[in-house]
Amino acid sequence: PPSPLEPLFPPQPGASPGFAERVRQHKVRLEWVRVEPAGLRGAVRVLNVAYEKAVSVRYTLNRWASCAEVPAAYQPPAPADGTTDRFCFHLPLGAAAAAEASLEFAVRYRVAGAEYWDNNDGANYRLRGRPRTAACPPGDPDSTAWIHFI
Repeated sequence: PPSPLEPLFPPQPGASPGFAERVRQHKVRLEWVRVEPAGLRGAVRVLNVAYEKAVSVRYTLNRWASCAEVPAAYQPPAPADGTTDRFCFHLPLGAAAAAEASLEFAVRYRVAGAEYWDNNDGANYRLRGRPRTAACPPGDPDSTAWIHFI
């Protein structure tokens, strides 16, 4: 079945021109996301400021009435540019996302006593629920029949 969520942003920001420069300038940028039946997978690129660093993704399914945060894991090998690292994450949404109308998230990068965010230039990364089509229950012989008047 099709995924219940669709991104409201280009799902491959890392493929756009100037991506490496944006990572250098802002220290952290979403590289790509993919909606899967079990949740949302993605990758983040960070500027390699120091050896010890922490990357996490903060997300909400209810417009920030509550939120959760998951850590992202370092993904070897390091990108060939020699100045950035890649971290991967998985938001375990499952059936919860199917029942919700939207998902928003932002990426946090903590390094060398500083904190940097990628929140899609203040708009957050947003995914909306796809409209569901109602299916007729099986075995209902009148579900596709025309109404006949006598």
